[in-house]
Amino acid sequence: MQGTQLLDFIVDNLEDMKAKNLVTLDVTNLSPMADKLIICSGTSSRHCRSIANNLLVEAKKAGIPPLGIEGLKEGGWVLVDMNEVVVHVMDDESREFYKLEQLWNGESKHLNT
Repeated sequence: MQGTQLLDFIVDNLEDMKAKNLVTLDVTNLSPMADKLIICSGTSSRHCRSIANNLLVEAKKAGIPPLGIEGLKEGGWVLVDMNEVVVHVMDDESREFYKLEQLWNGESKHLNT
């Protein structure tokens, strides 16, 4: 699974787990590591862990295991590397502090509010 199909798969899983404020950033010309970043928020560290864990489980079921995951134990900021797409699941405090959307300054697309 690649490209738009992978992006849609990830977004559907994040939305199923009630992730909020989903934003995609096209970083194709900014990073050799990924084509897209998805940044979303959870309501708490526990919710962030649940969102990321569900993505891991569903990706493995679909035969697309993630390349890596960081921060699952802490939960305030969980990064899931899905190869072409890197997913950042953050609590509101971490998201406000790190301001990844501004840092990357890529072409962003808000998916929900």
